[in-house]
Amino acid sequence: MVATVNKLLAVCAFLVASPAFATGLAIDVAGDANGTVVIDLFEDVAPKHVEQITALAAEGAYDGVVFHRVIEGFMAQTGDVEFGKAGGDTSGAGRGGSSRPDLPAEFSDLNFDRGVVGMARSQNPNSANSQFFIMFDEGSFLNGQYTVVGKVTSGMEVVDQIKLGKGANGSVLGAPDQMKAVRVID
Repeated sequence: MVATVNKLLAVCAFLVASPAFATGLAIDVAGDANGTVVIDLFEDVAPKHVEQITALAAEGAYDGVVFHRVIEGFMAQTGDVEFGKAGGDTSGAGRGGSSRPDLPAEFSDLNFDRGVVGMARSQNPNSANSQFFIMFDEGSFLNGQYTVVGKVTSGMEVVDQIKLGKGANGSVLGAPDQMKAVRVID
């Protein structure tokens, strides 16, 4: 009996000491689009990227960040916590990241289908930091080239309403939609 109780206590202590991975994000979108987008994060596919995204969300770093690049039939990009805060000059949005280090690529065999969330990066595959994008449609040319971090499980109708970019390379002119609040959820 004592041995069984000790084993149970050891298991409980292990579970408490183990890192708690978040399973998703809830993003409250405001602007032309209004509503909540829920994303299931794939910590088994891209653990370092998911850890970084959830840490930034928990800190409130994503709150008020705009969707700076939105291309019809392709994707909506956001997450520039350095230059993408609404209410300020967002003309540099898309060039910044966070104070955290860039991440090594975590490529997988998952396809970039509608609703898939991927990490944005520069030409260097190991340069993803805080920016991510949500696919409006299938984009097989991205498969194996960008890290897949999750998939929208509800609120895709909100994503579909995000203000489209009319500027160069899909940049949003005027007041872009924003992630009003981003919460880590179980």
